[in-house]
Amino acid sequence: MDHFKEHSDPQNTASQVAPCDPELAVAFDVLRPRAPIGPVVFSSPHSGDVYPAAFLAAAQLDPLTLRRSEDAFVHELFGAAPDFGAVLMSARFPRAYLDVNREPYELDPRMFEGRLPDFVNTRSLRVAGGLGTIARVVGEAKEIYARRLTVEEGLKRIESLYKPWHAALRSLLQEARRRNGAAVLVDCHSMPSTAGRLERIKADFVLGDRHGTSCDPALMDAAESRLRALGYAVVRNKPYAGGFITEHYGAPSSGWHALQIEINRGLYLDEAKLERSPGFDELQKDLREVMRTLIEVAEEMACSAAARNLAAE
Repeated sequence: MDHFKEHSDPQNTASQVAPCDPELAVAFDVLRPRAPIGPVVFSSPHSGDVYPAAFLAAAQLDPLTLRRSEDAFVHELFGAAPDFGAVLMSARFPRAYLDVNREPYELDPRMFEGRLPDFVNTRSLRVAGGLGTIARVVGEAKEIYARRLTVEEGLKRIESLYKPWHAALRSLLQEARRRNGAAVLVDCHSMPSTAGRLERIKADFVLGDRHGTSCDPALMDAAESRLRALGYAVVRNKPYAGGFITEHYGAPSSGWHALQIEINRGLYLDEAKLERSPGFDELQKDLREVMRTLIEVAEEMACSAAARNLAAE
């Protein structure tokens, strides 16, 4: 299986793999600018919509229900990133199949036949909620599988998808930092417009920086200011402060910055049908301005970091 496919031309996107394909021919895409990359890498880890046939056969839910955990079309919303000198990395595999925004081995022993290895984290809150590295539920706690998985099945997904994803993302961030003096990861997600059955989420965007620990405050301030200027309602860190990716790659004191963006799906998506709504094009246009702003701030940060490093030599 080819896990890492790059495109030097941002106009040359790989063709989609048919959902009935027995394997993921390409696990994720990396869209690069024509010029050397700048300091910013955008990632969309949950927008994958290629469902392996074996997974669909093992599931007791219909395909539309399985898709409820997708950040549908988020990679398209941020598709202009290479136009501004940034990289966009997006998953092909679905979150319901494997979630790279978790520790590598957050697994629920109730899902598996046989004993899990001792190094597996079976006690995290995410595992308890059914949303570990391999999810047990989607939507409103609907059980995915009709049977238990073998331990080998679970570990194979981690070896063949999770580890290559993070190796590629780490490599891109290292390249960005090496070329620019700092690296900024913008982790892109979407959230349901309702929390549970009744409570509507009032924010259009939730920005997460792990409560001020995963990125320079200038990035958070710039993202919030630009979104508010465009007319959106924005909150910070509630209810989403950033997951494993934001926490793992955010180390501002070392020149590594990570900011999570959650978009209210009601802005761009028919959530019942999982189809683009009339608001999609307008949101996509506005996100171009947000990307431009974040990249400008990141470039200023990178220049300052490079100057400090030079002075220290």
